Amino acid sequence: MGDDSEWMKLPVDQKCEHKLWKARLNGYEEALKIFQKIKDEKNPEWSKFLGLIKKFVTDSNAVVQLKGLEAALVYVENAHVAGKTTGEVVSGVVSKVFNQPKAKAKELGIEICLMYIEIEKGEAVQEELLKGLDNKNPKIIVACIETLRKALSEFGSKIILLKPIIKVLPKLFESREKAVRDEAKLIAVEIYRWIRDALRPPLQNINSVQLKELEEEWVKLPTGAPKPTRFLRSQQELEAKLEQQQSAGGDAEGGGDDGDEVPQIDAYELLEAVEILSKLPKDFYDKIEAKKWQERKEALEAVEVLVKNPKLEAGDYADLVKALKKVVGKDTNVMLVALAAKCLTGLAVGLRKKFGQYAGHVVPTILEKFKEKKPQVVQALQEAIDAIFLTTTLQNISEDVLAVMDNKNPTIKQQTSLFIARSFRHCTASTLPKSLLKPFCAALLKHINDSAPEVRDAAFEALGTALKVVGEKAVNPFLVDVDKLKLDKIKECSEKVELVHGKKAGLAAEKKEFKPVPGRTAASGAAGDKDTKDISAPRPGPLKKAPATKAGGPPKKGKPTAPGGTGSAGTKSKKGLETKEIVEPELSVKVCEEKASTVLPATCIQLLDSSNWKERLACMEEFQKAVELMDRTEMPCQALVRMLAKKPGWKETNFQVMQMKLHIVALIAQKGNFSKTSAQIVLDGLVDKIGDVKCGNNAKEAMTAIAEACMLPWTAEQVMSMAFSQKNPKNQSETLNWLSNAIKEFGFSGLNVKAFISNVKTALAATNPAVRTSAITLLGVMYLYVGPSLRMFFEDEKPALLSQIDAEFEKMQGQSPPAPTRGISKHSTSGADEGEDGDEPDDGGNDVVDLLPRTEISDKITSELVSKIGDKNWKIRKEGLDEVAGIINEAKFIQPNIGELPTALKGRLNDSNKILVQQTLNILQQLAVAMGPNIKQHVKNLGIPIITVLGDSKNNVRAAALATVNAWAEQTGMKEWLEGEDLSEELKKENPFLRQELLGWLAEKLPTLRSTPTDLILCVPHLYSCLEDRNGDVRKKAQDALPFFMMHLGYEKMAKATGKLKPTSKDQVLAMLEKAKANMPAKPAAPAKTTSKPVGGSAPAKFQPASAPVEDSVSSTVESKPDPKKAKALGISSKAKSAQGKKMPSKTSLKEDEDKSGPIFIVVPNGKEQRMKDEKGLKVLKWNFTTPRDEYIEQLKTQMSSCVAKWLQDEMFHSDFQHHNKALAVMVDHLESEKEGVIGCLDLILKWLTLRFFDTNTSVLMKALEYLKLLFTLLSEEEYHLTENEASSFIPYLILKVGEPKDVIRKDVRAILNRMCLVYPASKMFPFIMEGTKSKNSKQRAECLEELGCLVESYGMNVCQPTPGKALKEIAIHIGDRDNAVRNAALNTIVTVYNVHGDQVFKLIGTLSEKDMSMLEERIKRSAKRPSAAPVKQVEEKPQRTQNISSNANMLRKGPAEDMSSKLNQARSMSGHPEAAQMVRREFQLDLDEIENDNGTVRCEMPELVQHKLDDIFEPVLIPEPKIRAVSPHFDDMHSNTASTINFIISQVASGDINTSIQALTQLFQIESLAREASTGVLKDLMHGLITLMLDSRIEDLEEGQQVIRSVNLLVVKVLEKSDQTNILSALLVLLQDSLLATASSPKFSELVMKCLWRMVRLLPDTINSINLDRILLDIHIFMKVFPKEKLKQCKSEFPIRTLKTLLHTLCKLKGPKILDHLTMIDNKNESELEAHLCRMMKHSMDQTGSKSDKETEKGASRIDEKSSKAKVNDFLAEIFKKIGSKENTKEGLAELYEYKKKYSDADIEPFLKNSSQFFQSYVERGLRVIEMEREGKGRIPTSTGISPQMEVTCVPAPTSTVSSIGNTNGEEVGPSVYLERLKILRQRCGLDNTKQDERPPLTSLLSKPAVPTVASSTDMLHSKLCQLRESREQHQHSDLDSNQTSSSTVTTSSSTANIDDLKKRLERIKSSRK
Repeated sequence: MGDDSEWMKLPVDQKCEHKLWKARLNGYEEALKIFQKIKDEKNPEWSKFLGLIKKFVTDSNAVVQLKGLEAALVYVENAHVAGKTTGEVVSGVVSKVFNQPKAKAKELGIEICLMYIEIEKGEAVQEELLKGLDNKNPKIIVACIETLRKALSEFGSKIILLKPIIKVLPKLFESREKAVRDEAKLIAVEIYRWIRDALRPPLQNINSVQLKELEEEWVKLPTGAPKPTRFLRSQQELEAKLEQQQSAGGDAEGGGDDGDEVPQIDAYELLEAVEILSKLPKDFYDKIEAKKWQERKEALEAVEVLVKNPKLEAGDYADLVKALKKVVGKDTNVMLVALAAKCLTGLAVGLRKKFGQYAGHVVPTILEKFKEKKPQVVQALQEAIDAIFLTTTLQNISEDVLAVMDNKNPTIKQQTSLFIARSFRHCTASTLPKSLLKPFCAALLKHINDSAPEVRDAAFEALGTALKVVGEKAVNPFLVDVDKLKLDKIKECSEKVELVHGKKAGLAAEKKEFKPVPGRTAASGAAGDKDTKDISAPRPGPLKKAPATKAGGPPKKGKPTAPGGTGSAGTKSKKGLETKEIVEPELSVKVCEEKASTVLPATCIQLLDSSNWKERLACMEEFQKAVELMDRTEMPCQALVRMLAKKPGWKETNFQVMQMKLHIVALIAQKGNFSKTSAQIVLDGLVDKIGDVKCGNNAKEAMTAIAEACMLPWTAEQVMSMAFSQKNPKNQSETLNWLSNAIKEFGFSGLNVKAFISNVKTALAATNPAVRTSAITLLGVMYLYVGPSLRMFFEDEKPALLSQIDAEFEKMQGQSPPAPTRGISKHSTSGADEGEDGDEPDDGGNDVVDLLPRTEISDKITSELVSKIGDKNWKIRKEGLDEVAGIINEAKFIQPNIGELPTALKGRLNDSNKILVQQTLNILQQLAVAMGPNIKQHVKNLGIPIITVLGDSKNNVRAAALATVNAWAEQTGMKEWLEGEDLSEELKKENPFLRQELLGWLAEKLPTLRSTPTDLILCVPHLYSCLEDRNGDVRKKAQDALPFFMMHLGYEKMAKATGKLKPTSKDQVLAMLEKAKANMPAKPAAPAKTTSKPVGGSAPAKFQPASAPVEDSVSSTVESKPDPKKAKALGISSKAKSAQGKKMPSKTSLKEDEDKSGPIFIVVPNGKEQRMKDEKGLKVLKWNFTTPRDEYIEQLKTQMSSCVAKWLQDEMFHSDFQHHNKALAVMVDHLESEKEGVIGCLDLILKWLTLRFFDTNTSVLMKALEYLKLLFTLLSEEEYHLTENEASSFIPYLILKVGEPKDVIRKDVRAILNRMCLVYPASKMFPFIMEGTKSKNSKQRAECLEELGCLVESYGMNVCQPTPGKALKEIAIHIGDRDNAVRNAALNTIVTVYNVHGDQVFKLIGTLSEKDMSMLEERIKRSAKRPSAAPVKQVEEKPQRTQNISSNANMLRKGPAEDMSSKLNQARSMSGHPEAAQMVRREFQLDLDEIENDNGTVRCEMPELVQHKLDDIFEPVLIPEPKIRAVSPHFDDMHSNTASTINFIISQVASGDINTSIQALTQLFQIESLAREASTGVLKDLMHGLITLMLDSRIEDLEEGQQVIRSVNLLVVKVLEKSDQTNILSALLVLLQDSLLATASSPKFSELVMKCLWRMVRLLPDTINSINLDRILLDIHIFMKVFPKEKLKQCKSEFPIRTLKTLLHTLCKLKGPKILDHLTMIDNKNESELEAHLCRMMKHSMDQTGSKSDKETEKGASRIDEKSSKAKVNDFLAEIFKKIGSKENTKEGLAELYEYKKKYSDADIEPFLKNSSQFFQSYVERGLRVIEMEREGKGRIPTSTGISPQMEVTCVPAPTSTVSSIGNTNGEEVGPSVYLERLKILRQRCGLDNTKQDERPPLTSLLSKPAVPTVASSTDMLHSKLCQLRESREQHQHSDLDSNQTSSSTVTTSSSTANIDDLKKRLERIKSSRK
């Protein structure tokens, strides 16, 4: 076998290809072993075999093939490259394995296929298997079916696509091979298990026997929903979860899946669409028009057969539908009507959503045909309309349905109501919004009062269904007036609905898709959703009707006696009044006389028609008095005005009497319940007198009063028609003038423009110039409210007149309409704010469109016109289009019914003549404007074809098409466009122009939407193909649109959709998706949040209590105007939505409605930083002006465009102030939900608000200030800090407003300034306010001075910038101001400073004139506040101003963090122990009261402390020796700034630059004595912060990231070494405990804490004596209590338990058995295992080392001795401490303690100190140190040299041996000797001797390790500062301890014992509060 040896040597991959089967077999076996060994799926080894796997499975030798299949299976399972081989391997398996006789081979083949599916290659596998079904070999077919069946059974119907399998099933059932048929049956059963009845329709045509067998099998299947048993690789976690649940007995996952999967498959989806249009009989359209009904019937039967196909191919069915509609509507043969209805049903069922575009045409016809009585016709029509309903939405057909509701025929009414009821069942709360519900409810409420019982019942059923669907809360507002019986009936129906609903759902599911399923939850879930929405407008129902019924006015005014009546009570009383007033009968003169005589004096009535004018005048006076005294309820208005109209009535000749008469009319109208009937009596007379020179004004007043009582719209209409029915031009012009004013006073709401316009046109044509002028003026006023669209009514006027009108409009341009001053109070008395909302739908400048009746043009769209438009000759086509344009132009505003125009225009969109295409587009644009929102129903049949035009090759045509699409979308919103498949079909067309235009359009529109229909997902596959389009522009547009698609669909869905792409494409697309994910804009906030906020359209006043109680005084009337705007501007109020029907075809309102869904602020990364850079680099104008010029406004607009929603920006920069109010209301509502956006755009928002400060309108200003208060509250909660740029471009302008004349505004501005101090340092605010004191406005000066006083009071003198001296001098100047308020403010401010600062003030303010000085002294005396009282005041002030000043977040935030984090403040407050008051100048004194009262919130303005020349501190030290002059510069450096050294370091820590902070912290921990002051809490926070910083992944992104981490590391080491060892150990233990407890904490964190602990353990041998062991053991005890041994062992890492053991072991080793005496602080030791653990350790160490450790022997005290002598020792120590405690023997006691400690160096005096106060402990420690210095020859310097104690401190040597400093400029190490040398020189210069200098360091430094690297000078500086503080304290507080000390010549030290005790107590308190 020589050959064998040859192939044996070959590598494995070559063996596998060898021609010898043995070689191959061996190769496969070895490959199998290799495959099993490779653990890494990405191993390069796999790639070697990539090309061979197909050979593995297709080997010609059966034995070898088996082995090859085994190896291939392992390969596919483990290699990550296996997916690339899917196609070839599976096709190999199908053709070469499935035909093998061996069962094993087939099994392996199937296994390989399934494994490919598992590695996400299901589609490729399925494709190959389906190809296999066409194979001639039945064996292969059977194996393929079996594989598919197994795959479906294991992976489920989500992974295996059923549609292609079901498609081939019928063919398989027809196979001649029994095996194939049986296998087909098995797979049919398996498919049925997954999709149930959806499988029936596709199999309905198979052999009936087979079907029967299948049915039998299907019945046997379990009913539960199937679950997949095998998962894709990406779903494996799910599998694990499922197993867990099953083991726990739970079945939740299944439930979830089931929900997903069952409705997922829809029978309709599985069907093949059939094309039927071509199969229609050729003569169909002729036959359907035939005279003989039999022929028509034949035609319809042919259609009926075709539409029975369950799924129809989409196409142009317009003609067919038109023909069928004609039969239904016009045919006299009812049989044919029923047949045509069936055909329509078939079409609707077969086309589904694609039929939607025809629904609008057919619905009205079917509904009207319900007049037929025959049951079969009615049934056919019902089926048809139900099927059609499912193809469209209720919204789309609501107009048609509502129109039919008013039909007189009861059957039509009944059937329409029943249809509505059935339709409602398919709705959910979201698809049946209030706007839709309202008109339906209104119509149904009419029906429940119908005379026909069947109509009533149907209406009850419909209302009941609505109640069930959306819940009572939504429907109740509409049922206010329904009596109880009927209400109960509705509720009864509602309860029954559920049953019907259930049935319906089932029925529909069988007939259609699973459409109603969501409806089932409607009643419950949706109702909840609705509730939240409805809070916003619970009562608008009845209120909104008010203006519609012409008598809406009087009731408003009706009952001012009950202004509080809100809710339904309010509305009911209103209703009652309304009906009473509408029906107020016209009383006869007789009745009127009777009524009048009861309220008027008899003489008055008699003299009314006296011939003597004086008597008439007297009578009028009496009449007036009587009216003035009358009560509203008792005033018979009609009777009184009838009396006034009585002869001579309005023909009165005496002007005085007439004036009185008119005045009385006005009074009656104001004071009484004045009805329209009364008004009718007088108006004629008033109009007659309006032109009278003397009485005209009185007539106008009376008319205004009537307008207020009866509403302006009604009054104006009456007055205008009266004025123009008479000839007097004076009266006409004055009437027009009156109306102009009235509109300004009342606002424009509810006015019927159309009626006026005809009158105005008459006036414009008048010969009298005054009338024309008045008419033009009126037009100008109307223009303010209506806008440019008003002009289109006058385009046909003469050019001269038109130019006058234009000039008037030009004048009004840019002006904003004034706020209505009348008519408002009336609304508010009705008790419900929404009254206004209903009454002024367009005060915000809505379009005139709202106010216009629409014209019906369908009759003008004749068949001749339609055929013209479709003519072959282009000229005739053009004529037709011109005619259409003319019709639309003439009508201006049209109704949605436009007959057959859509089909005609649609044909022209693809006209070969491009000019006609453009003309058609222009017409469609016109159409959109003319029809308004109702154009919605034409989107599918006309809108989508416009999109097709976007693919035109001509640029101008595309531009026109885009403009048209935008015009349409503006009216319709985007929902209609995105629903259904139409848009995705357009995108599918591979036209580069179409694609780029359409994608660009979508990219523009999608970001503005709050939600999109689910059909958007259909566009995604085409979007992906666009990403790879050949055309670069298309690719770019597709990439731009990607983030916006993702915003609505989510990354997961988008990524899932890549599954069907080719592998190369998939990778590319996924990469793009990742990129898009990063740029994905945030989805606009859902409206629910905002809805629930303004309850009942609440006014900003409602926010007041939350934001600033102080501001409650703001009267609500000021706010009441913008109030309803708010609800409206949100774009979410039900009002805005309900108006979409006939009420609001206005462009603007709709635009608002649709687009306002998005977020209002778009977060642009680094946008703000970039703007600041631009401003710094002078690329843009700096925000600095006295009045804003246009270029500033334009600049702001440009900057805002990228980050503020377009619609909001339009509001913000509108010329009309009411739009500004709207914008502010929206901003208030979005404040909470868009915090990030607000902060990102803060600079722009503040700049915009500064522009508002220059507006004259008070309501905007109030709104702006309201917003600012909320804004700054939010910013302080977010702990944001204003940047310098934001502050400087905002604060100066805010301060201008502090001088407003209105008190309310000043108050608000002050409140805002107060809040600003929380986000911007007070010291920086100070200069801005100071600048404000220079204003010419005295109010502003006074307020600014007061504010300065408040700042000083709250924040101390440090706020005074640049120095207190300068600031106070400037303030003092104002004492001589000529304005009293300013003088007072200046005096008060200086008194405040005096209270904080004492007599020092007089020095600071410099010289004042005598008069000013005497005023000041007088005021100070009067204030009678001594400095001691000041702090109390401050404490009250502080909490308001400094709420969250010191939180650790400030350290991490950018921005000027002037207020230090609490840690550092604590560190400072501990190191800066107060010096004695007598010794130190006032500025450097510590205010103990302040410290006591302040709970740790030390507020310090950093660099401001260094304000005084510090030279005078050293005055007492001046030694009269010339040498002092030559002190080295170093000496100055060290001392010139002593006081501010610590402050300097802390200000460095607060720096925004991380390196500076770390360096400063390192410096802080350089100085042991300072470092040791840090308490456990502070250290814990600090360590937590530092470790978190080290772990922060973002640091690595910084350029110097590594450097920072190293610095932090170094700092951590410093902190560990230098801090108080007890505190740091304790802190680390607590930190470890917290990090192990916190689930969110990363293991890395705990690990670093433990590393710190290990370092501490290493330091223990050196530090053990300085540690308070009792405290450490207590901490360990607590730790072990929280983490017993068992719990610790469960930790993922064993480090925590080992760390703890190591720590305890080290402590035991160092302390020996004595450690057990340190458990004193543990209350019950048995709670943790600590004691037992220590005992075990001790025992163990005793066993190991024999009896005693050498150490102990050395110390010369055996453990036993120690035990026995312990009691004695304790007594001895107790004695010593007693002595120290007594005043007389203190010194003696300290000396004894020192001796004792020296003798027994390891003696533990801790237990004695522990129970004493902190003060006592430090006192003892210090006493010992003093004695040590004396004994060790470091004795004090003899005081005879006259050195003051202050100077002396500096001579105590720095701890030279321990603090070696890195220092000189070259960075070499500078040893201690250098400093010693320097110190010697200094001492000599000062005349001190050096002989006694010893190098022994003071006690504090002995405890910690050497080598603290830092900059020499600052270390020394800090050290000297600290020593100074310590020593000065020592010398003052214990002057009796040091007999050598004498006070220096200049400083008097008279510290009495009382003083010391007082200080002790205070310090005690401070310390205890600090702990």
